[in-house]
Amino acid sequence: MTNPISGFSKLSKQEKIDWVAEQYTHNPTVTKRLLQKYWNIDDELQKLHDEFIENTISNYYLPLGIAPNFLINGKLYAIPMAIEESSVVAAASKAAKFWLDRGGFKAEVLGTEKIGQVHFMYSGDPDHLETFFLQVKPKLIEAAKSLTANMEKRGGGITQIELRNKTSELKDYYQLHCTFETLDAMGANFINSCLEQFAETFEEEAMASPLFNEEGKKIEIVMSILSNYVPNCLIRAEVSCPVSDLRPNASIDPEEFAKKMIRAINIADVEPHRAVTHNKGIMNGIDAVVLATGNDFRAVEAGVHAYAAKDGTYKSLTHATIAHGIFKFWIELPLALGTIGGLTNLHPLVGMALEILHKPSAKELMQIVAVAGLAQNFAAVSSLVTTGIQEGHMKMHLLNILNQLGATDLEKKKIVEYFKDHTVTQSAVVQVFNTLRDNP
Repeated sequence: MTNPISGFSKLSKQEKIDWVAEQYTHNPTVTKRLLQKYWNIDDELQKLHDEFIENTISNYYLPLGIAPNFLINGKLYAIPMAIEESSVVAAASKAAKFWLDRGGFKAEVLGTEKIGQVHFMYSGDPDHLETFFLQVKPKLIEAAKSLTANMEKRGGGITQIELRNKTSELKDYYQLHCTFETLDAMGANFINSCLEQFAETFEEEAMASPLFNEEGKKIEIVMSILSNYVPNCLIRAEVSCPVSDLRPNASIDPEEFAKKMIRAINIADVEPHRAVTHNKGIMNGIDAVVLATGNDFRAVEAGVHAYAAKDGTYKSLTHATIAHGIFKFWIELPLALGTIGGLTNLHPLVGMALEILHKPSAKELMQIVAVAGLAQNFAAVSSLVTTGIQEGHMKMHLLNILNQLGATDLEKKKIVEYFKDHTVTQSAVVQVFNTLRDNP
């Protein structure tokens, strides 16, 4: 039985590795060798990685792929994607190529508003609180000047502070609901610093205010934190073409294909069980680009899924129509991204990914990411309503199965060739592999 450890963070990297390997793995020698195998041979680069987080023992790699041929607002992109799931990059690339010859993707940013809140409790007279807030609001902005000066020089900063009464939802609960423009930065640290300053000033001024001293009630700050739900930081991306051009392969009737696509998307709009998987496929594309560009994919995921449920039921993020012979397919979703600050200035591969994307502004990156999600969804739904999702996915997964079986390069070559004309399933691959092993 392992015992708790005190002072783990103070151990050297090698001591941390030794402790984990010896306390939690069956073969410490193999564990240590594996962890060291994933270290970077460049000591400076490894040191940089070690300092991204705490208690590091190694690096955890994901494949970095490229999906080419994305025509977005008339500009051609090759999109970097960091992801482990088979067929995602291939599907995005296929959708990009399909729409390249049909006018490409159109994208626009509908808003860039970020949100943060100071949550507090107050059991006194709401009118007193409202009067106090109007008096103190200019002081809140003034107190944060040292934090906002640089952002304001670039055209950003605090855009609004509102007092919101939430006592109908939770007894004595109020909030300062604050909005910000953070330009090319995602802005989390900037927003949180401003909020903490608002809270400090708000509480100090309240303690000195005769309004609260007379009634004997105090303001109690609970917490100050940004929100990852940013429904006004919104991007729209779309594709369209005549229905007659909507032919993913020669055997499919364009009109029938268009109708199937719309039915499938309508189902995701009314059936939450389908909508979750539908939107998960969208996030395959979005997360992969967000991760490759050093942004916070967990924040993006949380905000996007909250937006999908904004009307009280979890729904599809994509939509499709046919009008006057034109098929239109689009997505609207919130994305709070940055191209400066955080890992974007530190991680060499993030810097390279942004360079490949023509060094986009935050708004341009938001458009690129939304397009990646739309492309991924088009590819997935196209497969679902025609050949089925497994045919393409399992072909891309074939090498993973062969690697699990320990196939040699020659065996991989022969088996991949065989499955060019046969359906890939786990059992079928195992059977062909075993037959080949028995009869080399």
